[in-house]
Amino acid sequence: MVVYRADLFADAGLEPPTSYANILAAVEALHNPPELFGFVAATKIDENFMSQVLEHVFLANGVSPVSDDGFSPLEEAATIEVLEFYKAIAEASPPGDLFWQQSRELYFAGQAAMIIWSPFILDELAGLRDSAPPTLTDDPTSSELASRTGIVTTFSGPSNPDGAAWADIRYMGITSGANLDAAQDFVAYSMNEGYTSTLSIAPEGKFPVRRGTDEDPTAFVDAWSMLDVGVDRRAPLWDLYPAEVISEIVAGLETADRWGVTEAQLSVASQIINSQIINRYVREFIDGERDVAATVAIINEELAAAVE
Repeated sequence: MVVYRADLFADAGLEPPTSYANILAAVEALHNPPELFGFVAATKIDENFMSQVLEHVFLANGVSPVSDDGFSPLEEAATIEVLEFYKAIAEASPPGDLFWQQSRELYFAGQAAMIIWSPFILDELAGLRDSAPPTLTDDPTSSELASRTGIVTTFSGPSNPDGAAWADIRYMGITSGANLDAAQDFVAYSMNEGYTSTLSIAPEGKFPVRRGTDEDPTAFVDAWSMLDVGVDRRAPLWDLYPAEVISEIVAGLETADRWGVTEAQLSVASQIINSQIINRYVREFIDGERDVAATVAIINEELAAAVE
């Protein structure tokens, strides 16, 4: 999700960060280091966090390195847009190797206008976890920062006006040696009458892909929004965030995607992500080691070799 200071956006008359253009406009208006960084972009190449953030940014502009046939070279023009956008938000970030920790700490301290982060931030953002407290105010248990925060799950690039969200969907699998009848019964229970209990394992990060039943189409969304979240203190999401934020989170599942899913090429996508080739060359481009066209070319060359 793009997590942003909705209060600062409103004060500056800015549109929500639903597109590359809106994000860059907000960076231009709000970036005032060291008091406030426009963004905290992931730049630590060996962290999976950077891979996840980059995949979301690529998807937002409709760019994927896989097709139905396997690896597909990145389309140059759209990828140039991705890289130039990412360099811009990286330049509006603090220096150094940044990942989830700095993103959260700076946002929690009121020193970042925008970050991209997992929904698992929702409970600690509201002051419910002592090991990761918001420090915007003197009260680490305050939900003040949550009240000032907006959420965007789907954002777009210039080559993909519809945009995209990123989601890590978890599946249940039945092994070949399992008790088939018992396993099937468990899956059926977990996705029906036990679905709310399944979501309650971590409701701040587990969202209802199944919205409801034929009789009550929103049953699971409604039940999920009332589940308690938190570690040291607990409260339902509905009490912490307004209805529009809850709706935005769930709506993101409509456009959520991952490289290789619709193409049935998840194994190729995994090779690409795990190689960290894209991370490495994006970071080198940010650092000025080569121009944007040369960066696209070397990424495509290295990826082709990695998935042979």
